[in-house]
Formats: sequence, C-alpha cells, structure tokens
Amino acid sequence: MSRYILSLDQGTTSSRAILFDEEAKMVSQAQYELTQYFPRPGWVEHDPEQIWNMQLRSARAAVVKSGIDPSQIAAIGITNQRETALVWEKATGKPVYPAIVWQDRRTAEMCEELKRRGLEREIGEKTGLVADAYFSATKIAWILDHVEGARERAERGELLAGTVDTWLTWKLTGGAVHATDVTNASRTMLFDLHRKVWDGKLMAELNIPAGMLPEVRMSGGSFGTALKQWFGAEIPIASVLGDQQAALFGHTCLEAGSAKNTYGTGCFILMNTGSEAVVSRHGLLTTVAWGIGDQLYYALEGSVFVAGAAVQWLEEGLGLIENPGQSEEKAREVEDSGGVVVVPAFTGLGAPYWDMYARGAVFGLTRGTTSAHLVRATLESLAFQSRDVIGAMEKDAGMPLSDLRVDGGAVRNDLLMQFQADILGREVTRTTYAETTALGAALLAGLIAGFWNREELRNFNKAEKTFTPVMPQEEREDRYRIWQDAVSRTMGWDKHERL
Repeated sequence: MSRYILSLDQGTTSSRAILFDEEAKMVSQAQYELTQYFPRPGWVEHDPEQIWNMQLRSARAAVVKSGIDPSQIAAIGITNQRETALVWEKATGKPVYPAIVWQDRRTAEMCEELKRRGLEREIGEKTGLVADAYFSATKIAWILDHVEGARERAERGELLAGTVDTWLTWKLTGGAVHATDVTNASRTMLFDLHRKVWDGKLMAELNIPAGMLPEVRMSGGSFGTALKQWFGAEIPIASVLGDQQAALFGHTCLEAGSAKNTYGTGCFILMNTGSEAVVSRHGLLTTVAWGIGDQLYYALEGSVFVAGAAVQWLEEGLGLIENPGQSEEKAREVEDSGGVVVVPAFTGLGAPYWDMYARGAVFGLTRGTTSAHLVRATLESLAFQSRDVIGAMEKDAGMPLSDLRVDGGAVRNDLLMQFQADILGREVTRTTYAETTALGAALLAGLIAGFWNREELRNFNKAEKTFTPVMPQEEREDRYRIWQDAVSRTMGWDKHERL
C-alpha cells in the first residue's frame, strides 16, 4: 500500500495543504485565503481561529481530493509564517487577542526602549537577531501589557504563547503538545542560539513568564499525533519548520554556501552556513536552518518586508492591475521603468537597513509616467531589495554566490526573474516547485518517516529554468546606485513631525 506525507503550509495570506507521495510528487492540494486585518496604521492582525479552521479545511480537502485512505498518511509536516505571535487560554484554547502578524510595527517603541537600556548587543550575541518589532517577543509582551488581566493570568500558568506552528500543533494534538521547533524559536528574540534554550534574562526584561512558552524541539522528530477526529486516522507530526527554513530545505540547500530566495508576501534570502553560526557584520540575521538528531544547522538570513505585498498594492491599493499575474503583461508595455523608482517600505525596511521608521515612496515621476512604468518599477523593487541583501550576505560569507535558487509566487514572472539576474550579475535558477515551503516540510517529515535518506533528497526539485544576466555591468551599477539613493531618502521618514 502506498504511503504519503501531508504537508501543512500556513502562510501570511493563505492556508494550504499538499499531499506528497513517496517520490515527493504532489498528489493533491487545497488552499484557502486568510483575512488580513489592519486596525491601525502599521498594525497587522489575523484571527487565530480562522488560521486553524482554514488550515484544517485545506488539509481535509487535500485528503478527500486524493481519494486515499487517511491511514496511508505516514506523517504530517508543518511549515508556517514565522514571528507571528499568539496567546491563548490553556484550559479552553480560546485566544485572548488576535494573532499579531510578523509585519506588524506596533512594538517599534518597545524595541527602541530595549536599545536605550543597552540590550541591543546582548540580543544580537544571544539570539542572532536585532532589536526589532519584526520578531515575536515584543508582540507577546504587548498582548500581556494590553489585554486586561493577561499578565497575571500568564503568571498563574493559565495562558500559553507561541508562534503559528505551536498553535497548529496544540490544536492538532488536542492540547497534548505545546512545543515549537528550533527554527521558529530562533525567530522570537528570546532563544539563545548557543545554549539552545529560552534565555531567562531576555524573558525577564520583557516580563514574559517562562511557563507560557513552548518546549523547543528539533525540526525533524516527534511533535505528537494529530487526533483521529481531524482526518479519520491518527497521524504522527514528524517535522516543523519556519517557512523560509522549509524553503531552504525544499531547495535541498544542504551544504554550507548554498542559498535560496523566496518571493512571497515578503522576500527572504537564506544561505546555509553549516554547523557554524556566522555572526553578521552587515545587517543580516543569524538563524537556525534546521535541527535533526542532536545537530543544529545554521543560516544567514536577510528579510525584505514587502515583496509580493507590493504587487498586491498595485492591484488592491491602486487598481493598476486586476491580479498579480497581470503585472508582467502590464510591465512589458514599456521598455523600462522610465526613470521611476518605487521603494515599497510600507512597514519599514528590513535587512540590511533595519529602519523601522522608513516609509514607502515613488521617485522620478514625470508627465510621461504611465501606470505601466509604476508597475515595472514596483517589480524591479523586489530585485533591488534582493540585491541589497545578497550583497551583505556575500560580504559576511567572504565569497560570491554563484547561483541563486528561487521560489514563490513571483518567480513565474519571467520579466522579474530576468531583471533579478541582470541586477545581481548572477544566474537565477527557478526550480520545478514554485512553492517550495510545503515541499521542504514534506521532505523533512519523509526523512524522519524513512521514505528516503539524505542523499536521495537531491533527486527532488531540480532546475526548471535558468536566467542568465545580459545587462552591461556599467548600466547595472548605475541603476543600483540610483536605487540606493532612493532608499536613503525614505529612511527615518515616520519620525518627521506632522503638521
């Protein structure tokens, strides 16, 4: 009887489930959109119950579509939007507040206070991160500060906290398992990368009770068993990975120096650094790539806050396109961006700038500027931001990238991928799977379940198309200098006093 892996891919904008067979081929899938809430400028929230319900609904739909018996599913792999924080009641599972999404900037001042107290260096040395509202710790602290009675209840052991993976695991196991994996833990700003434990001092600085945090486990291993009531059979949960680490694994970037870029709501570039936690000197993050057995593997990461979200803005905010797929057709109406530069710093700038107060801007407008120029310039901003990160990564690693493997919804845009190769001066390889996060969670779960060994993983997700740079070097560098100038003009904008 054939066996399968069920991959649960809970993202920022949707919950998806994909069933893979023993050759890592997709058998069936289902996906449902997730409602985005923006209660105030800079605030982004999700409904925790909707996260769970849409994820369960998609998983059930994928199983039904496949026509298999649920008992044939050997394991579940989970991958999730990282840094998004939730707090819920231990007794009932009821959330005490909406999930605060990774894009949310409400705790920027709290992070500034941590810096004023001289904690920035300690945070960097222990966690590999920077003191920024991007990460989970200040979001949890904010909920405890702003929900009446929450802190007292947390101290009494009545509340639990976690990222989305923890929430899904807790729900799937009927509350039997309150755990996270090392990749998600490494994105909280509370996890000591070197001692592999929650850091007591950082928890104390934010007044977060240790008892509400989940147990930290290796990415590949046991996370309990999904109850029979969900799928018709008990299914072990064998892997948990943050989405970008899952994409790195899905690209089979298993050696130090191999790298990938995922173009999703944000843009995320990771380079495997092996068993060494490389300290960045150029604005990148040191993070856990994954943990298997008793071994941690590390990565350098650069995060761009707004990538696909900028294309979504063209559609929903400006009405310049009817859907994201139309962006390439629209951009091809003009030969170039006509001197227009779009810096989509809607929620600040991530790596390598880390400016919480930067805001989006459009430069170079003339009377001849058309909607096509704006669309093309917005697409180009994804590639420019990626070069910012890759340049910093090359400096930290001490060597150039020879090839960039890419995935995510935007990689189907050939115009964007060609411009990415041109502005990098590097080959860009689009792999067979455009959506690699779900594959990565499945590959790790399958590895744990004995479907395949480490060497066999290289047989999966091969190159589908390679884009080779054709832009002259002088033009490449001139355009990049203009981009850097535009970025510098957006920085610190939200600190300006308003009339």
